[in-house]
Amino acid sequence: MEYYGLLRLFHILGAVLMGAGLIGVWMADLRSRQLRELAPFAEAVRNIAVFYDGFVVPGALLLMVSGTWLIVTVYGGWGFLQIPWLVGMAGLFAFEFIEGNTVTRLYFMRLRRLTRVALAAGHVTPELECARGETVPTFTHFLDLPILFVIIALGATRPTDWTLFLVGSSVAVVLAILLTLVVPRLYPWGRETTVPTQS
Repeated sequence: MEYYGLLRLFHILGAVLMGAGLIGVWMADLRSRQLRELAPFAEAVRNIAVFYDGFVVPGALLLMVSGTWLIVTVYGGWGFLQIPWLVGMAGLFAFEFIEGNTVTRLYFMRLRRLTRVALAAGHVTPELECARGETVPTFTHFLDLPILFVIIALGATRPTDWTLFLVGSSVAVVLAILLTLVVPRLYPWGRETTVPTQS
C-alpha cells in the first residue's frame, strides 16, 4: 500500500499513452483510406507504426505491469476473481493485448512492407490491394478503441455485477462490425492509387 499512489499514477499514464496511441492509429488509418497517391499513403501507414510502437505498446506494457502489481498488492492476488469490474478490465485488457500484437499490429507492419514494395514498383501491387481489403484485421482494428472505452468505463464506475461488461462488450463488437462494413465502402481503395509522376 506504500506505493499505491505511484502505482495508480503509472496505471493512469499507461491508459493515457495507450488511448492516445489508439486514437492516433485510428486517425492515421482513416487518413490512409482517403488518399489516392502512394507516397502520402505510405506516410500515413508509417504514422500508424509510429503511434503503435511509440504510444500503444509502451502504454500497454505500463498498464500490464502496474495493473498486475495493483492486483497483487491491493486486491489480494487471485482474490480479484471475485470482483466483476476488475475481472472484466483484466480480461478485456488481456484480449486487447494479445489481439493487438498478433493480428492488428502485425497486419499494419505487413501493410507497411507491401507499401514500400508498391512504391518501388510505381503502382499498387495485387498483394497490397488484397491486404488493404482484408476484413479480419480491419475488424480488430476498429474494435480496439471501443474495447478500451469499456475498460475505462469499468474502472471508472466499478459496477458490482456483469451488466456493464456484457452490454459494453456487445456494443463494442456491434460498433466494430458496423465500422468494418461502412468505412471501406466510404473510401474505396485499390488500383486507382498511384505514384505521382515527376514533372
